[in-house]
Amino acid sequence: MKAPPFAYARPRSLSEAFALLEAHGEGAKVLAGGQSLLAALNLRLSTPEILIDITRIPELASIRAAGGTVQIGALTTHAEIERSREVARHLPLLAQAAPHIAHVAIRNAGTLGGSLAMADPTAEWPACCVALDAKFVVAAKAGQRRVKARDFFKGVYASDLHANEILTGVEFPVSGAPHRSAFLELARRRGDYAIVGVAAAAKLENGALSDVRLAYLGAGATPVLARKAMAALEGKRASPEVQAAAAWALAHDLSPTSDIYSTSATKLHLARVLTGRALTALAS
Repeated sequence: MKAPPFAYARPRSLSEAFALLEAHGEGAKVLAGGQSLLAALNLRLSTPEILIDITRIPELASIRAAGGTVQIGALTTHAEIERSREVARHLPLLAQAAPHIAHVAIRNAGTLGGSLAMADPTAEWPACCVALDAKFVVAAKAGQRRVKARDFFKGVYASDLHANEILTGVEFPVSGAPHRSAFLELARRRGDYAIVGVAAAAKLENGALSDVRLAYLGAGATPVLARKAMAALEGKRASPEVQAAAAWALAHDLSPTSDIYSTSATKLHLARVLTGRALTALAS
């Protein structure tokens, strides 16, 4: 199947992009990498009047550490994040998650902002952003606003992004040592969408976990922050008994939907398995 006909524009600045969005409203789609959008066009799942290609706006592709945060521009590719020394140093969870994203060709072209704006609940970056308590920088002609990652995702392919807005970047708070992270997912084949996955982060002091974050992908309509499981772990050593308590609590945090490959019960079981592995990694 081929994409429906549409107009195409490649603005060179955000002001030009905002003017195009204002002129076309709901009929416009922003192209930031295209690895998900182009497939949706070919399947006729998206039928825009115009594609606004923002990939030539240079200020949207950067990785900077400053003022206690790491700021990553929306047009930064998955591969650039994967290779970044700043990311490896300050945000190891992102470095751990990046190799799980599709395949090398996709990672070379796909972007952080494109993935987040797509709001796919099986994608890696949304769960990582929720686990790291990131803030999204959203801009429009009238100005900027910042949205917490946990508030940005509203449902399957649904977000807090308005028709006249562009996601321009993400701000990650820099965590102090001794901080640990782990990213794990299960897929039918390497590079496939995850059946279920977990982005985990915590501080480890004197063998005890604190500031525990467990964010799951593929376990709901949005990334899910497992608050009850996190509470079961807070301030405790990752003993078998504590891990069992966290696994039990997941039944109250997660309600994954069955699909043609896996039942809800299977996904919950796999989430528990991954949680145990993640906790072992955090505590090691």
